Amino acid sequence: MSTVMKKEEAHKLIDLLPPKATWDDLMHEIYVREAIERGLADSNAGRIKDVQEVRAKYGLPE
Repeated sequence: MSTVMKKEEAHKLIDLLPPKATWDDLMHEIYVREAIERGLADSNAGRIKDVQEVRAKYGLPE
C-alpha cells in the first residue's frame, strides 16, 4: 500500500541528495521515507506490539 507523494515533496527529497547521487541513492531515500511513514501510520492507528511480546515470540532474551 503506497502513499501518494506530492511533486513538491519529491523535489525536496531530490534536492537533499548530494550532487553525485545515483538512481539507487534516490530509490533508497524513497524506500526509507515510505517505511517511516508506514511505521508512523501503524503507530498512530495502535497497530503496535510491546518489545517484550516480540522477544518472547522469537525466544529472544529480554
